[in-house]
Amino acid sequence: MSVLVEIDFNSDEALYIQLRNQIIIGIATDRIREGDTLPSVRQLAEHIGINMHTVNKAYSVLRQEGFVRLDRRRGAVIALENDKLRALREMRQDLSVILARGVCRRVSRAEVHELVDSIYDAFSR
Repeated sequence: MSVLVEIDFNSDEALYIQLRNQIIIGIATDRIREGDTLPSVRQLAEHIGINMHTVNKAYSVLRQEGFVRLDRRRGAVIALENDKLRALREMRQDLSVILARGVCRRVSRAEVHELVDSIYDAFSR
């Protein structure tokens, strides 16, 4: 399977976070499915042109967050943890800062709802 990732080397965001986010979006948009095997750390690092430790860190974070399991034979396999309460806690934490930034910039509640609806619709299966 090929994972389509786009890394922005000029971004202030850490490369492993960009990679993690790209994989999560791939799952949400159904380009990557439960049971799919991700490329080996070495393969993906060479494909993207980044350090193997960076890919390994992204895979470890994805495992900790319940998106992959690490299998000795198959490597990193998409295995979604269905802990909805955990997901809601994490979303609340992440969204709090994002929404606070929007409030500081005078983004209205209606604009936030419209934005969230449009993003959510893009992930609907």
